[in-house]
Amino acid sequence: MSKKLTDRQRYEYLQQQKEKQWEAKCRRCGACCGSIEGDPCEHLLQLDNGLFACSIYENRFGLHKTVSGREFYCVPIRNILHESWPGDECCGYKTKGIK
Repeated sequence: MSKKLTDRQRYEYLQQQKEKQWEAKCRRCGACCGSIEGDPCEHLLQLDNGLFACSIYENRFGLHKTVSGREFYCVPIRNILHESWPGDECCGYKTKGIK
């Protein structure tokens, strides 16, 4: 039983490390959230340093609105990497490669 718990803990730790590596690829440009289009997600914040952040990051997936009121579904970036959007040429996930 303790072996299974140890394996589970190790798996969870490795998953957390992979998530940190994945998140580190983001350049916080906000392009995937509409910063370049001019109609960003209503939850997109521009920080003092010029970078962007989501005010509801932990609960971001699902139906949301842009600042003009257009509805859209926020999805994991992995789901849209095959698509193009304004500013995607600076997206860290697209330019650094995915492992």
